Amino acid sequence: MTDREAEELFLKYRATHDVAIRNKLVENYMYIAEILAKKFAGRGVEYDDLLQVASEALISGVEKFDPSLGNRFTTYVTPTIAGNIKNYFRDYSRAVRLPRKIYTVAANVRAEADAYFAEHGVKPTVKQLSEALGLEEELIIEALECRNPVSLDARVRTSEGGDEVPLYDAIADPKDAFESFEDGESLRAEIAKLDPTEQKVVTLRFLHGKSQAEVGKILGVSQMFVSRAERKIVEKLKEALL
Repeated sequence: MTDREAEELFLKYRATHDVAIRNKLVENYMYIAEILAKKFAGRGVEYDDLLQVASEALISGVEKFDPSLGNRFTTYVTPTIAGNIKNYFRDYSRAVRLPRKIYTVAANVRAEADAYFAEHGVKPTVKQLSEALGLEEELIIEALECRNPVSLDARVRTSEGGDEVPLYDAIADPKDAFESFEDGESLRAEIAKLDPTEQKVVTLRFLHGKSQAEVGKILGVSQMFVSRAERKIVEKLKEALL
């Protein structure tokens, strides 16, 4: 959908409040919610939960947007979605309180897993962790799934010698990164031009956070192959975008 087509749909929606038109606009801009949900994922809240929050904010943004004011919808809705996600983190961190025992076990499990990886170069299994720590496997699994929610009210120092500020304020505002969605759309277009294997590497490495070894195992290739493919992909994208 072009910007002009989207603007016409926004005008029709404001005139008719037709839910079908609203849903079509939401579908067209859902990628913004997905991008922002992925940006904040891995900080103690599941991606699906963040996507739901982002989607609700997107729907609200579509319903409230007035194209006659001269703003682009992407510029208008991005900080709104990001703000809703940050607020969700703040509410979540205040509401969730895990048992102290789980915190202690989780810390011990992480320490043992790190030590095992440092010695053997691979992650330990639940059974190995259970035997090493003398704990039931069910408790090990629960500890591995335990994520200590990060409070956005926590104080952090943004630079050496600088003042402490709430983590909420220290997280970079995605508005700057997304104020020009042409760049993001260009990147998406160039990634779409990659061959299927290269697209899988991009998805697994940069969206799912898999290691090169993990990607190699999933794709049935060597880590060296993934490493070479990754360098090739980065060079392709750099050349295309710069």
